[in-house]
Amino acid sequence: MTDFTTIQPAEEVVLTPEVLDRVREGVAISQDPVVRHCIADDLDELSAIAAGTADQRVSGWFRRWVMRRLIKSFFRVRIENPEHIPTQPNVLTANHLSHLDPFLLLAFCPPCPYYYILGDARTLYNKWWKRSLIGWAGGVIPLERWWKEEVAVMAAADRGQGDLVSLATEIRDHVPNGSSIQQMRQIDQAVQSLLARGDGIMLFPEGRLGEQEGQMHALKRGSVLYAMRSGVPIYPVAIIGTKTLYFRKRLTLRFGPPVHVPHQPRPKRAAIDAALADLEQAFQALLPADYQEPQGPKLLNHWLDHLFW
Repeated sequence: MTDFTTIQPAEEVVLTPEVLDRVREGVAISQDPVVRHCIADDLDELSAIAAGTADQRVSGWFRRWVMRRLIKSFFRVRIENPEHIPTQPNVLTANHLSHLDPFLLLAFCPPCPYYYILGDARTLYNKWWKRSLIGWAGGVIPLERWWKEEVAVMAAADRGQGDLVSLATEIRDHVPNGSSIQQMRQIDQAVQSLLARGDGIMLFPEGRLGEQEGQMHALKRGSVLYAMRSGVPIYPVAIIGTKTLYFRKRLTLRFGPPVHVPHQPRPKRAAIDAALADLEQAFQALLPADYQEPQGPKLLNHWLDHLFW
């Protein structure tokens, strides 16, 4: 029997004042006209991609150069197992510890294939500098969905916590919950078109931020579904060190060998479960079993932790 001790079940969200402030900020972001415009533009781009039209994007070489300059301004980065860095169309999957993670991967993955980030729309566009950078670079597939903290707020309100009823109502009324069949089909068609034309997809199969180094939440099915439908391999990469950020910290990208999945345009449940088990096992082999946070001063810790949120 395979032991997946690094894959942890989702824990209950504690609704602290800080968490509630984050939820209120998230609700406000979902209604921000500038953010809505960015999401609409990205979805229009996806429709064009699915129709076979070339989308607007900057050169992959230039995008990597800019991202690398950004990352190296603050951190030191070590690449492990570079022989496993993919150079063909693939689904690149990584554990997720910080909103820095996609920028880190774009900075140190090859410019070809050209990667499209499948990520949460509100955390991609919640700050002006992210909107400017991503809007310039292109290559974003925005997901609109409820956050785990928002689900916790609604559950607490339903249990009779009266002070959260108003906030829960705002979430239900103004935040897309991720169940739009039209938008899901639009994204799926675009992903298949991107992989078919030789691009790559970058995603975080936990579907949420991890809680601590070396551990992952249960993986979502999307990572293996995209690969199975397109007939491309899945490449796992362990991101180490980004849960707590500070100036000049050493971060590590540890690449693993590809996980090959059967090409099935209509994947069967048994094949999906087997592919997920293989991917979980691949991550278990890459994640650190005994990560220790470095000791010493942590310059700009608070600022850098919040810069990429």
